[in-house]
Amino acid sequence: MSDSAVVDASKEQNIDKSHPVVNPYSSSKTKYYTLGLLTVVYTFNFIDRQLLAILQESIKIDLTLSDFQLGLMTGPAFAFFYVTMGIPMARWADRANRRNVIAISIGLWSFMTAISGAAQNFAHLALARVGVGIGEAGGSPPSHSILSDIFPPEQRASAISFYSTGVSFGILFGFLFGGWLNEFFGWRVAFVAVGLPGILIAVLIRVTMKEPLRGLLENKQGAARSSLIEVVSVLCTRRSFIFLALASGLNAFAGYGGVNWQASFFIRSHGMSTGELGTYLALISGACGAIGVFGGGLLADKLAPRDKRWYVWLPAITGFICVPFIAYTYIASDPYVGLLSAVVPGILFNVYLGNAIATSHGLVGLRMRATASAILFLVINVIGLLLSSPVIGILSDYLSADYGVESLRHTLTILLPTAMFLSACCFYLASHNLREDLQRAPS
Repeated sequence: MSDSAVVDASKEQNIDKSHPVVNPYSSSKTKYYTLGLLTVVYTFNFIDRQLLAILQESIKIDLTLSDFQLGLMTGPAFAFFYVTMGIPMARWADRANRRNVIAISIGLWSFMTAISGAAQNFAHLALARVGVGIGEAGGSPPSHSILSDIFPPEQRASAISFYSTGVSFGILFGFLFGGWLNEFFGWRVAFVAVGLPGILIAVLIRVTMKEPLRGLLENKQGAARSSLIEVVSVLCTRRSFIFLALASGLNAFAGYGGVNWQASFFIRSHGMSTGELGTYLALISGACGAIGVFGGGLLADKLAPRDKRWYVWLPAITGFICVPFIAYTYIASDPYVGLLSAVVPGILFNVYLGNAIATSHGLVGLRMRATASAILFLVINVIGLLLSSPVIGILSDYLSADYGVESLRHTLTILLPTAMFLSACCFYLASHNLREDLQRAPS
């Protein structure tokens, strides 16, 4: 590494080489405060993202939309911009103050969620979802990078998995608050009520959260900046990452597909109300999901000292277990039996998340982490968000001529178990080269 690179890195971190480096995260209290605050941010990320799922049947009636248009709003209108802005946001985070990137991002997506309540037609709501997607692109990659700088490698999967419980808590509160707010006040009030608190959280982040020193725990503070091409080159030469990313994307297809369409399925096929359904789905996808995602990272960190491949073996095992339970959720004739069957995938769907992110960080260099997260999320969200909702919507519309209101049941029964089975296979294939690829990671 050149002397100029060391100087640049030191300047960015405000490091005075003549004095000992002061770690702003030497206190456990500060570390866990930041972990908790970032988890709250990620929770709001998913509340704002998933709120549409429980509201979409009311929106469909009010704005006279088709399933394909609903699929566009929950998929491409959000996901295309979330995906395309993810890497630029991550490159910014790898070079700038990550705390500020996060604060700006949550402020933007929360504002766009709030103004969704004023939408008068499909175009208005789609544009608001575009704004949510752009804002949310700046949330996770810098958060992952911060957590990898304040927690040592042996605690990293657990820390990132705890952060990732924000997915489950966001879905929990999105379904719970969205369902009851919609039932009593309508979908417009639900958007405003959920969006406004995020703006206050943006201020809290800017005022109370500290930017960590990059690589301090691993004595790599002088690591040079890496170009996007270098990061892509490293990841593309790691067979384990290729299978890991594909597995994560297929898992997300099944997970997002279920979360985005389960409410519509139970309303259409079983006639459930949004309030009752929102409560059940909040517990299944939210509370159960939080147990699974945190437990998955914690268990993998316990098993990994024996063999690093447990980071991918564990989501492979849980993926295979999920398959029959996903299918029976939609086959069951009794809605409560179907909801009970959904508990197992509700717990196991996101076991992969913290493990996949932490493993991706282990495969790359210090100043590649936010970008590695963004590339992983690019694959996850292209397959899981960009494709799942519209594919499900298109197939449901196509099957409606033969199956009527039951077209969504058949669509979900075909697509979601298949995607989860393929995901588990890919996680297993990722294990074949994982140990060698981790040893080859650049500094």
